[in-house]
Order: sequence, then structure tokens, then C-alpha cells
Amino acid sequence: MSTQEKLGIILANTGTPSEPTPQAVKKYLAQFLSDKRIVPMNPVIWWFILRLAILPRRSKVSAAKYEAVWTDKGSPLLVLQEALASNLQRSLQKEGFEKVQVLSAMSFGEPSIPTVLENLREAGCEKLVVLPLYPQSAHSTTKVVEDAVAAALAKLDWNISWQLIGNYHAVNSYANALARSIQEAGFNAAQGDKLLLSYHSIPLVDVAAGDTYQQQCEATSAAVARALGITDEQLSSSYQCRFDKGRDWLGPFTKETLVQEAANKKGRLFFVCPGFSVDCLETLYDIPHELLLHYENACAEAGVPLQKGEFVYVPCLNEGQAHVEVLSAALEPYLS
Repeated sequence: MSTQEKLGIILANTGTPSEPTPQAVKKYLAQFLSDKRIVPMNPVIWWFILRLAILPRRSKVSAAKYEAVWTDKGSPLLVLQEALASNLQRSLQKEGFEKVQVLSAMSFGEPSIPTVLENLREAGCEKLVVLPLYPQSAHSTTKVVEDAVAAALAKLDWNISWQLIGNYHAVNSYANALARSIQEAGFNAAQGDKLLLSYHSIPLVDVAAGDTYQQQCEATSAAVARALGITDEQLSSSYQCRFDKGRDWLGPFTKETLVQEAANKKGRLFFVCPGFSVDCLETLYDIPHELLLHYENACAEAGVPLQKGEFVYVPCLNEGQAHVEVLSAALEPYLS
């Protein structure tokens, strides 16, 4: 990159409500669930279902969940992602890329992609790289970011050269960083520990349409297994967070896999979400309040009651230096 060019980098994610209240959650969900890549059926029919049935009920339920994980600084997803953006910018500048500006943005909610793009234009950026924080890309995640950036640039009438990094699961440091985080959490295959990698599910119709998300997830699991030096018997992969029951979703599902793990339980189970770059509602709430309880009940039914310390959640890479190094490696081809 020429020293005369200022590069803007956007770390993009799905989004978060501004507050853990039904009103704020309703506003966020209305935007999220109205996106053309998220809508599960005929848009006209969906409009009525969303506003008359889903939003009134789900806003209250989700607000209670958000309130349970909210921090003094705000939404954990936003706090962690903005810290990650700051750490990445600081690291790149130390490496000699003084004219790099890294900002955090959300497809839905704030800071919005249009707002962040306008900030980068005002800062004088001459090139742009968009890095969706989805190690494994999917039509319903990475493509949503791409759509939003293209639409915002057109509305701003900003004819800037920009590139989108589709995914970064194949970056060598990514699997190694995951493996180190698992080891640091205490994982020891020699003592009989098992590893469950749980990814976000996607509709099978997207797979049929050519989405390579499943292959990317499988490649990630294989890379983590190699980095840890474990066998297929010591690792399982599954998918969580189905959006609706009206469509077929990519499995095996995490809850079903947890039942199988309980039936074969011999020691500790380490639970990892490689598809989530930073901890959010799906990891901070769903795992301890829903999936752990599901596993505990399954263990009891299998006659092997879950003991304290036998279920270990391994946090996402979050804002740590290992994650910064992974993103720097993904950005490297775009920096020189």
C-alpha cells in the first residue's frame, strides 16, 4: 500500500439492540428479520407474521435475555468488537501501517454500515477493506454485509475502491488460535476430554443454492483437530440457533449431539463456537441457560450425572492478541 493512501477497514457483524429493553429489541429485530436474505417466506405474508405475531412476543423474551448478559459498558458484542477494532488498528500501526483506520460496524443496529462508511469518507480514506467477522461465510451473514456496503456506497455516491474478505477460516493462525484457547481452558485429550464444536446453522435451501458454509465448517473442525493432535473420536461438530421450524436446517443439531455426548460420557466436554468471532447473546446466554441445562438433563437421564467442571465453555477469541493476529493475517494481502 502506498504511503500516500489511507486505508479504511471495517469489521462487520450482524448487530445488537441499543438497550436491553423490549422497545429497543423490537426495533433491532424488525430491521434484522426484514432483510431479504433472512426472510423465510413470501415477503408480504412474512410482513404480517413478523409484526402481528413474532415481534410482540419475541421482543419481550429477547429483551430479558439481553438484560441478563448486558454489561456496564453496554452490549457485550459491541463492547468486545469495538475493543477488537481498536486493538487491531493499534497493532497495524505498530507494524508500519500508520494510515490505517479500523472501525466496527453492524449490518443491523448501530453503529450502522452507512454511518461508518460516512465516517471513513470524512477521514479521507482512499481505499476500503470490509472484513465480516464470520470465519466461515454464508449467504445469510457475509452476503448481508456485502449487500449493505454496496447499497450504502451507492447512496453516498462514494466511488471508492473496496474489497470484501469473504471468510478467514483457512488462515493458519485461526485454527492455531482456537487450539490454544482450548488448551488454555484446560483441555487434555489424554485424560479423556471430548471437544464439541458448535456452529450457527443455516437453511438447507442455501446449501442447495451453492453456499459452501458447511464445507468451511468441516474444514475448520479438521484443522482444529490437527492443531490439537486429536482423533475424530475425540471431536464432534454440530449446529445451533435454528431460526424457524418451517424450513430444513443444517445439522446435526447441537441439542441432539449433546444427548449423544451424554450417552457416551466418560469425562469433561469442552464446548466451542468457532463461527462466533466475539461472545454475544448466543454464547453468553444460550449456552449457560439453555444448552448446559439440556446437557445436564441428558446426563441425568443417561445415568451419568454431570459433575461440577465437566462442562467447559471456551470463550470466543474476542478482543485478544491472538484474534488480532488472525485478522492481521487475513488482511495481509490487502495491506501491501
